[in-house]
Amino acid sequence: MITRPVRSLSGIVNISVLTKPYPCPGKCLYCPQEANIPKSYVSGEPAVERAKKLNYDPYLQTKLRIEMLEYEGHPTDKIELRIVGGTWSFYPKKYQEWFVKRCFDACNKRKNKTLKEAQKINEKAKHRIVGLSIETRPDFINEKEIKQLRTLGTTMVELGVQTIYDNILDINLRGHKVKETISATKLLKDAGFKVLYQIMPNLLGSNVKKDEAMFKELFKNQDFQPDLLKIYPCALLKEAPLYKLWKKKKYKPYTEKQLINLIKSIKKKIPSYIRIQRISRDIPSSRIIAGPAKISNIRQILKNQNIHCKCIRCREVRDNYKQKEKLYLFRKEYKASKGKEIFLSFENKNRTKLYSLLRLRKTSENQAIIREIHTFGQQLPISERQNAISPQHQGLGKKLIKEAERITKKEFKLKKISVIAAVGARNYFRKSGYKLEDTYMVKIL
Repeated sequence: MITRPVRSLSGIVNISVLTKPYPCPGKCLYCPQEANIPKSYVSGEPAVERAKKLNYDPYLQTKLRIEMLEYEGHPTDKIELRIVGGTWSFYPKKYQEWFVKRCFDACNKRKNKTLKEAQKINEKAKHRIVGLSIETRPDFINEKEIKQLRTLGTTMVELGVQTIYDNILDINLRGHKVKETISATKLLKDAGFKVLYQIMPNLLGSNVKKDEAMFKELFKNQDFQPDLLKIYPCALLKEAPLYKLWKKKKYKPYTEKQLINLIKSIKKKIPSYIRIQRISRDIPSSRIIAGPAKISNIRQILKNQNIHCKCIRCREVRDNYKQKEKLYLFRKEYKASKGKEIFLSFENKNRTKLYSLLRLRKTSENQAIIREIHTFGQQLPISERQNAISPQHQGLGKKLIKEAERITKKEFKLKKISVIAAVGARNYFRKSGYKLEDTYMVKIL
């Protein structure tokens, strides 16, 4: 019996680990600052409360989260580790490496001397980190930072984009322009990372019409095209400078109806290669002074209204797997950040159920790299072979890899393909003839 089965129905389990409180370079109007908590986070959020009790120890946070998931009946072989709290790239590099190593130590169930040693052991560990993400600002992404992120084993970067309009960024004292978002997106994609945008509707200076236009531009303009989205409606908190402006009636939050209609519009037009990761933060509604950010069940509201959404999360097969259902290979091409993206997927005929996907990129420098491969459904332990309850371990991923290799060789006319494989996924690619070069898995075709 599995408690809260949704936790492992996407083929992995997610573990969020919070960093210690540390100064942030930003002065954003909407961002709360609470004593002994990383900036932008507040007490009452589940991940915050867990971290506070454990004095922000990464080893204990990871270890106890694994134990809780196992107690609830979930397999914990494939872990997506999400490091949250403040601006990760602003933390000292020694702290970053210690923090990540201790997370690997917890998964390996042993203390390792170095991060590199911990990563090597994790390739065959019981609890393998098959994805690792961090949060940072667009203006902190450069080639040096990308090398550091790869040394840590990072595969996805959450960019605090918030908006794509310079004037609204300025009004909210964000501290960077849209050009930094465009540059960061290109650098990250060319290095193989998955790119998640955190977008904040209802900022000071914006309105519903502007926000709706912003979401259209995200997928119309090749300078953006994120792979995943977190939509965080601006939450009005006493701990943020925006609160004083609201008290002076210089800021007006959306109504509940305005926000619901905006999210409806977004979800109706979202491309099939995007995953809407979240639509609201875990901030307790009692902490939010005013506005629709108090609504914590927007997805359920839209589901009850039969709003059709083509995003990845809404189409994942989850527990709706039928072993004999015929699958079809679909292909979607689009331009992004001066490169070419090919999104491959196995789905049912009417495309309501997504089984497996792969993101292949031809970079702006004419190289081929696989940025993501994922098979959905109930997570199966690594040692467990084909099972009637899940599409995992049935060769769907390997078929997508073969197709990506064919495209690279026949269409791109390239002889080499790389994968930004997480540490815990390296052996999976070795079985298909890939070898470790620096921090990437590489194959000569």
